Amino acid sequence: MARAKGEFDVKLNPIASYAPDSPEGPPLGRLSIDKHFRGDLEATSIGEMLTAGAVVKGSAAYVAVERVTGTLNGKTGSFALHHTGVMTRGAGELTIVVAPDSGTGELTGLTGEMAIIITDGKHSYEFEYQLP
Repeated sequence: MARAKGEFDVKLNPIASYAPDSPEGPPLGRLSIDKHFRGDLEATSIGEMLTAGAVVKGSAAYVAVERVTGTLNGKTGSFALHHTGVMTRGAGELTIVVAPDSGTGELTGLTGEMAIIITDGKHSYEFEYQLP
């Protein structure tokens, strides 16, 4: 496994949801994702996130897909990341994986998993990956 590390900036903006708020169920949301990665991954990404709130404070879920375009440790191309995030009463679990067979250019065949670290409001990533 190879490893990439660095920081990123993210902008999340609300998008009109297909499911309007309802008093009978949890709130649903939809957001656009715009990121700029620095470090071993020099790239930008765009994507969309779907969220579900809960009646219990600190509980929620989200899924997202983003397309990353740039250079990973000197190799140029693009790939998609798939996110699954679940928070249960403040305890979170997050999985971010490369979508199968989504790599292009020199990143064709890319597989891997990314971790996001948030410290003092700053975002960083650690990306363990393999290329053929």
